[in-house]
Amino acid sequence: MTVADDLNAFKAAARILTWLGAIGRLTLPIDLDLVRQMLSDTPFGRGSAIKEPADLTWNASEGALVRNPDDEREWGIFVNPKARPERRRFTIAHELGHFILHRTSQPSFLCDKESVYSGIDNLKQIEREADDFASNLLMPGDMLRDRIAGKCIDFNLIGTLAKEFGVSLESMSIRIVKYTEQRAMLVYWDHGFLKYQWPSGNARKTRVRLRQTGDPQEPLAGTLAADDSIDQEWDGVDMPAKVWCTSEADEIKLRELKHTYTGGNRVLSLLMLESAPPRTYFRSGWEDGPTHDTFDRFVDSGQLPVR
Repeated sequence: MTVADDLNAFKAAARILTWLGAIGRLTLPIDLDLVRQMLSDTPFGRGSAIKEPADLTWNASEGALVRNPDDEREWGIFVNPKARPERRRFTIAHELGHFILHRTSQPSFLCDKESVYSGIDNLKQIEREADDFASNLLMPGDMLRDRIAGKCIDFNLIGTLAKEFGVSLESMSIRIVKYTEQRAMLVYWDHGFLKYQWPSGNARKTRVRLRQTGDPQEPLAGTLAADDSIDQEWDGVDMPAKVWCTSEADEIKLRELKHTYTGGNRVLSLLMLESAPPRTYFRSGWEDGPTHDTFDRFVDSGQLPVR
């Protein structure tokens, strides 16, 4: 199968979830070992089998999918043994995505850390597709939507769901921002600089853009992200939205949440903005122009669930 085929990451994951439901095994966290074993007997496997995941013996990759050179119908998944359990799960699901979607195009896939569930826009297309497959498989949209309906979105809820679904806080944060009907923005800081920003659908529609003060971008003054004395703020702190986004009206507020990873070099900022009507883009000297970002490409490729 290739990218040109009708099958895409969302459809592939949805079909597997349907199969799991048919045998009464659609439970959380998704049983990846069962998925791996069943693929051989499905149209996705066509007789090709995947051996039980093994530890990587080299340091350049987070995960890998490799075909046996002596048996083209046998494949192996290799995972970084030092990764946290939830990270290993996502990597395995990512490699299963390569197996289903891309294995006819090349005999091996070596995936570094940046290639496995990242909000970065410039990943190779096949890596983005494998990530999207893993996300849809591990965090089924219908099951997630039921759990966030009418709930206050904060890191407490996201952390609880991450444990239930067996994924990382970052993975669940990206997924929830994608699904929420609220205006939201997830911002990832690495060693004090912006690594990526991930907007919700309504944030895009209302042209939410972070204020740009430099390249590379540093946390903005007056925000929790810039306050080194605060490591965690999972409930959130209210502030004028203009502190982050100068295009927002004076009366609009946002709630900023913060999670600092062990070591203090990586920070997640979650911004939950009050509602605002869609608007046309107005360019100022402080804002980014409209871009065809990762979310746009998901929509264009038909990989988002249909409500």
